[in-house]
Amino acid sequence: MLVRVRTAVAHLVAGLGPGSGPGSGPGPGGAQPPAAAGEPRRGPGPGPGPGAGGGPSFCRPAFLQLTPEELRRADDHTGRAVQSPRDGRRRLPWSTGYAEVINAGKSQHNEDQACCEVVFVERRPSPRSRLPSKEGTGELEGGGKGFYFHYWALFDGHAGSGAAVMASERLHLHICEQLRDLVDILQDPSPPPICLQRDAEPNRAPLVEDDGEVPSDALPRFHLEKVVSHESLVIGAIENAFKHMDDQIERERATQHVSGGCCALAAVYLMGKFYVANAGDSRAIIIRNGEIIPMSREFTPETERQRLQFLGFLRPELLGKEFTHLEFPRRIQPKELGKKMLYRDQSMNGWAYKKIEEDDLKFPLIYGEGKKARVMATIGVTRGLGDHDLKVFSSNIHIKPFLSCFPEVRVYDLTQYEHCPDDVLVLGTDGLWDVTNDKEVAGVVMEVLTSYEPNDPCRYTVVAQELVVRSRGVLKERGWRLANDKLGSGDDISVFVIPLGGPGNYT
Repeated sequence: MLVRVRTAVAHLVAGLGPGSGPGSGPGPGGAQPPAAAGEPRRGPGPGPGPGAGGGPSFCRPAFLQLTPEELRRADDHTGRAVQSPRDGRRRLPWSTGYAEVINAGKSQHNEDQACCEVVFVERRPSPRSRLPSKEGTGELEGGGKGFYFHYWALFDGHAGSGAAVMASERLHLHICEQLRDLVDILQDPSPPPICLQRDAEPNRAPLVEDDGEVPSDALPRFHLEKVVSHESLVIGAIENAFKHMDDQIERERATQHVSGGCCALAAVYLMGKFYVANAGDSRAIIIRNGEIIPMSREFTPETERQRLQFLGFLRPELLGKEFTHLEFPRRIQPKELGKKMLYRDQSMNGWAYKKIEEDDLKFPLIYGEGKKARVMATIGVTRGLGDHDLKVFSSNIHIKPFLSCFPEVRVYDLTQYEHCPDDVLVLGTDGLWDVTNDKEVAGVVMEVLTSYEPNDPCRYTVVAQELVVRSRGVLKERGWRLANDKLGSGDDISVFVIPLGGPGNYT
């Protein structure tokens, strides 16, 4: 086993460099690209995933509307041309800026995917009255109304693009489906009902009959209830949508040729609030009046060490008798048996000494540091979608039990502040953040935006392009180099720049 693990580590370290993702490989995804952005999406719910039969070997987001020649340029690892929605073509909602570039040869194709949609959520029909909507109004015959949400998402694929392609086409539909039960509730200012009737309508029946009173001391003592906010309902809907998306990938991975896995970063604008959901190592920040507000954090073997170790402690069978859940500062040598060495387990933030035993010679569950940290010497992210077939190199040990598909959701209330045209939300895959920090990104944003008129809708696209170009660098004799001559990002890079003013506020 040690030989297999060492071989796996050697392969991984050899492929690491600035911008390296959690994995790579050919395994193209089989999916038709999603529909163009900017038009409301309406439908009963998530349908089947990417079409069977393999589909095209390479596809880019449909909202780019690339010609065949542009698609060839987008797939060129040598030139690494930056791609953005072109002038004169359909603009993204809110004049959102977007740019992307392919990797420097880490994988066969660009394994990032992106989606930008306006989605209509229609109230789920009641079994008692399944009447159609009043045409064009979004209002149902029963009086209930639907609502729209705006959606932006980035998917950073690894070990193939199949999972990223399917998620880019389906995750927003899963979110829509989860929100359908909440149409009436979210539009009602009163607290959400604790229990829904069978037809999914709020149950607001009184505790007692109107014609009789029950003494207060006769009421059951379990009537105390937690207060649940509307905001937490939306968070729960998004979390469940990620889980259903992961389940769909698992069900259809064989028939729909869904390869690998992906990190997922999604931003949902609904009723005055941004909900930013992250599962993986992509990140989002808000830049408001020069202030930087983090809207996500990375989920890596280091940031989730204790969760992973606790699972290995509770279920040692998942370690396959080849790994230990304990962490040591370095690999233990057989000659060190019986000595005391620093260690830490799932309950510890600090370090302590323990006597080395035979079991401690096993390979550690978490190995490496920083961007080189890996779970079971295999994968460098701990949350995301897919990876259902991922195993430790040359073994039958599955890694998926240690990977979570649930995102962390952070909320930003736009109604609490007055925003200017230079206030933006930046979403980026790790290809951006591996070589650029928050302060540098904010500097580029402010530098570019101040050189354009506030009502120029192209300014946000230029910001996205500039962020991608500066992270990619310039091709020199010693590879892609940044302005400071450090190594540029060799990973796929995808960036959204979303103005916080919303649609039409500044035009």
